[in-house]
Amino acid sequence: MRIDSPPLPSGAFTIGKKFTFEGGHRLPGLPPEHKCSRQHGHSYEVEVILTAPALEEPGFVTDFGALSPFKTFLAGNLDHRNLHEILPFDPTSERLAQFLAGWIMEHLQPQLPGRLVAVLVRETTSSWARFDVEER
Repeated sequence: MRIDSPPLPSGAFTIGKKFTFEGGHRLPGLPPEHKCSRQHGHSYEVEVILTAPALEEPGFVTDFGALSPFKTFLAGNLDHRNLHEILPFDPTSERLAQFLAGWIMEHLQPQLPGRLVAVLVRETTSSWARFDVEER
């Protein structure tokens, strides 16, 4: 039995890939009584979101394997580190999402067929921050 294809709608394709790392930080700009001013850690989850108006063969926005250098970057530079000691900013999830978007744009975007839409950073199962990249 063969299924006939319905008329295909126009639009864009979007994919996401999640990565994880463990990191500690504190936010010294907060009052001392705020819990985040003290050293603490998170099991960070980072989602990279890409889009394309058309698919590359064999039918991808971007091959997920093309994002492996990002995983390597996270593992080698952020995993099991005190983020406030190595990053040039107070490591809120918002700033971390923007920083990671910048890293992807500088190191991966030129070779990727898909366009980076956003980077989402999740500190816990119930809290996240997302940086949306302006379309160029």
